[in-house]
Amino acid sequence: MSDTSQTEQQFLKQLDDKLWASANKLRSNLDAANYKHIVLGLIFLKYVSDAFEQRQEQLVELFQTDNDDNIYYLSRDDYDSEAEYQQAILDELEVLDYYREANVFWVPKAARWSTLKEKAVLPIGSVIWQDAAGNDVKLRSVSWLIDNALEEIENNNPRLKGILNRISQYQLDNDKLLGLINTFSDTSFTKPVFNGEKLNLKSKDILGHVYEYFLGEFALAEGKQGGQYYTPKSIVTLIVEMLEPYSGRVYDPAMGSGGFFVSSDKFIEQHAGEQHYDASEQRKRISVYGQESNPTTWKLAAMNMAIRGIDFNFGKKNADTFLDDQHPDLRADFVMANPPFNIKDWWSESLAEDARWKYGTPPKGNANFAWVQHMLHHLAPTGSMAILLANGSMSSNTNNEGEIRKRLIEEDLVECMVALPGQLFTNTQIPACIWFLTKDKANGMVHNEKKRDRRKEFLFIDARNLGFMRDRVLRDFTNEDIAKVADTFHAWQRGQSYEDAPGFCASVTLDDVKKHDYVLTPGRYVGAPDQEDDGEPFADKMARLTTQLSEQFAESARLEAEIKRNLRGLGYDI
Repeated sequence: MSDTSQTEQQFLKQLDDKLWASANKLRSNLDAANYKHIVLGLIFLKYVSDAFEQRQEQLVELFQTDNDDNIYYLSRDDYDSEAEYQQAILDELEVLDYYREANVFWVPKAARWSTLKEKAVLPIGSVIWQDAAGNDVKLRSVSWLIDNALEEIENNNPRLKGILNRISQYQLDNDKLLGLINTFSDTSFTKPVFNGEKLNLKSKDILGHVYEYFLGEFALAEGKQGGQYYTPKSIVTLIVEMLEPYSGRVYDPAMGSGGFFVSSDKFIEQHAGEQHYDASEQRKRISVYGQESNPTTWKLAAMNMAIRGIDFNFGKKNADTFLDDQHPDLRADFVMANPPFNIKDWWSESLAEDARWKYGTPPKGNANFAWVQHMLHHLAPTGSMAILLANGSMSSNTNNEGEIRKRLIEEDLVECMVALPGQLFTNTQIPACIWFLTKDKANGMVHNEKKRDRRKEFLFIDARNLGFMRDRVLRDFTNEDIAKVADTFHAWQRGQSYEDAPGFCASVTLDDVKKHDYVLTPGRYVGAPDQEDDGEPFADKMARLTTQLSEQFAESARLEAEIKRNLRGLGYDI
């Protein structure tokens, strides 16, 4: 659902290929799980430096523009010489408040990309600057130079404290890092041009795109482990398009690198025109909350938000969602998650009487319904949620799972079930589905549109036949696939010309679900697709097909006799 032009898409594709080829040279020295931190750290440095320089250019223009409304104007008449005036401008450019008021991270001189590019080529041991006490600082290595830049940025931007991953620990050659710096430098993120045409792409959009692309490629490179921080973009987009998070609190208790938050931000921007609101103002009505147990993934998510200028609350630290809830009092309007499927090792005896298990204690050997109930616990009274789970969650009756599912259904929390096609994930071949739940099926509004009373009704969507093979391994959704599923859900919610479509969707009652023993597999309800009527009468078609089958049997017998004759000619008796 991208609004970028074909030229812009070509530019981004060329940029992706170029940067990835450069980053991929590190694979001979490091595995993907490690080199992603080096590459994404450099992408982050490039972004904050570009945004800082762009703000500097704006400020220089403001300092020199004389009009009554411009509070930034510096009059040339107030200075004795041109040199003194230019120095005043340079001094003003170092005022931190000018950047923070524009939501731009302050980048100290030692952390600016121009400094990295200039100092990284010097011989090791060269004096590169003096510290605050006037002592010479010598270049130790390129990785030290980068880590110093990351530390300077953290120290000057409290929101980034503790989230930027240092790279010296990976002991990468200076030449390898210098090659990456040169490749990244040879790209204009603030003034993109493709085939001589200036593009209408902002620095934030380009770097955000590159970051997202790299996360996907790293997930592919890492295989199973990559799925811990990356949910395929098309699935994230589908969930966000169905839930429509225009405003409110958005929560992901298994956030990985924060893909749902990025997609929610894009959703607001892409729908601004049709809903007649200002995207930047609407963004202020969204607040994001997340949690992640893996410390490096937690940092990836924070960097991902910083790149896009999204305010976030990811708790004080990385932590186990079940054992150390970082948002105990949160009641979110939208909860979205792709938790790891079928986790066995999650239970602690401290969870035995937990208040979250309102609909039944989850089995100790499978966390699926623990995730569902944790998310429901954090859902506001009028909130909606979506969770990706393994298909077994829709039908399993072992270890209390069937009873929990029955309670969820009877208390009218389940709204929609979507069966997904296979091969969507980089890290697992387990068939998956999406559960959509809400605490209020009687009411609800979506950006001034009223939802109808949906109590004791359930929508089933079978999307297993949608999508296309992106390559030999992975399937993906098209924009049309996403729109088909989302539009069907919205039409059903709002009573706007919804109709059951055999083989694809069906609206059923609680009694229908009870007849199927509370199994929520869409295939049980949507039936088989209608066969197109080709206009041939049944009797004529049957006669034709019977004749055709008889001819094929005769041809089969002839071929069998000929094969036997040939074998006997070779001395084989058969």
